[in-house]
Amino acid sequence: MRRSLNAFLSKIELIALWIVRILFAPDHFGVGFFKRIKYCIHGGFMPDQVAMYDLPHRGTKEYLSEFDWHKSRNINEPYSSLLNNKVVFGQMVERYCPSPEIYAIKHGKRLVGMNGRTINDYADLIPLLHEVKAFVVKPVCAGKGNDIHIVKFNGKGIMLNNQPSSEDELIACLKKGKEWFVCAYAHQADYLNTIYPNSANTLRMIVLRNNDTNKLELCFAVQRIGASWTGAVDNGSKGGLIANVDIETGMMSEARTLHNLTVYEAHPDTRAQIKGTVIPNWENIKADVVRVSNEFPYLDIIAWDILPTAEGFTVIEANTSSGVNIIQLWGPQRNGRLGQFYREHGVIKCNMLLWQTARAAVGTTTWG
Repeated sequence: MRRSLNAFLSKIELIALWIVRILFAPDHFGVGFFKRIKYCIHGGFMPDQVAMYDLPHRGTKEYLSEFDWHKSRNINEPYSSLLNNKVVFGQMVERYCPSPEIYAIKHGKRLVGMNGRTINDYADLIPLLHEVKAFVVKPVCAGKGNDIHIVKFNGKGIMLNNQPSSEDELIACLKKGKEWFVCAYAHQADYLNTIYPNSANTLRMIVLRNNDTNKLELCFAVQRIGASWTGAVDNGSKGGLIANVDIETGMMSEARTLHNLTVYEAHPDTRAQIKGTVIPNWENIKADVVRVSNEFPYLDIIAWDILPTAEGFTVIEANTSSGVNIIQLWGPQRNGRLGQFYREHGVIKCNMLLWQTARAAVGTTTWG
């Protein structure tokens, strides 16, 4: 009875996803109504994916869809909440690697100071800002760069998301949020400031569990970069630039976005070179991310957002899944490493005996 109910609820959830996230998703490419309906029904693709993947010419069989992504969010259950709650995650991960200090939390109507700080009112955040010069306000449970505020004090006044603000305007902005926390502002490495200094430009590093070794291993990495149209964030969903990172060398490819088909070898605002840039200290960053990942043996996938710094890196957050767009910009994954992982965890249904036979026949090195 319970299994039938869960199956029914799962179908209802997929229908809601189909309506809200896919059918009525933004159409940045002007795909049009009929193509939107066709590819939404035929596989669960958003209109932007129709254009990005060139589905009218390439077809849908090679690509992972939004349905696949949605189902992948359950792979880490029942431990997904450890990553989804950014405060819990921050307190958990700080034992293993650098992460921004949490100064305060808004819980319901209360403000709670952390790490010995006395913060009982919004006005208490002003002296904190004068002390630390910059902090970040983030929702406890949210994604895609929504409702993130970068607050700085430059000695003369307050800057809120790169715009001048008064104390009253800052407090009014914070009062609108529901559950959020205030954490330290991390200073990024010089190469990132050269490319674009007005956002924190994070690496998305995706580790997957290898069933043969039972270890988490780094499988994908992209460098995300903000631009004048993304505000103070770098998220792909905001139109940020995304460059693929060669896992072996740490070299960046040209950058693309999820909102158009333009290819950027250099940053459109600063003209700084993107393609061919090698991430400094890449071998150490890669090794440390894998090391920290394997401190969590109950997780099978972690999508890390880390910020390279002069000292190494700091972990901004981690996610229990990753949008497939930022990976499939560089080629389809339904029959690649991510598709293989999804099959192993029942996200994509298949005859596992036939799949394993196929893998053995062609060799695992081709599944990347």
